[in-house]
Amino acid sequence: MRKHSLIGKTVVVSIVVIATNVFGNYALKVGLGQVGTVVSWSPLPYIHAFTHPWVALGVACIFAWLISRLLLLSWADLSYVLPVTSFSYALSALAGALYLHEKVTSRQWAGIIAITIGTGLVALTFPETVVLAPPDTGDSGPGE
Repeated sequence: MRKHSLIGKTVVVSIVVIATNVFGNYALKVGLGQVGTVVSWSPLPYIHAFTHPWVALGVACIFAWLISRLLLLSWADLSYVLPVTSFSYALSALAGALYLHEKVTSRQWAGIIAITIGTGLVALTFPETVVLAPPDTGDSGPGE
């Protein structure tokens, strides 16, 4: 039963990681497109950018991405998490092409297809290869 539970929560959290990454980056791009280029040693233009609603939404999504990624990495192997969640790169390119009307070359699409195939292969594996022992609490039990 533990195996099915682990797979179920891994799928759900992986989807959250991917979705928050894609939408967060999309929102940042939309917001920064409206704010304009921000290149300065002064923090003021960056603070101004953070007050834009799309940028603020993007930052919130990226924060949610970080928290969900930490959660996923707490039980799933790094060698599983990174390839599976890299599917967000493919979806981000698709969002850029469809919603931001960015030009994606055939070479870029080929790379996106390769990422997608690799993601699919890794997703078919079990997310945990090493069961980590619980941390030692210092309580050795009776007799010590």
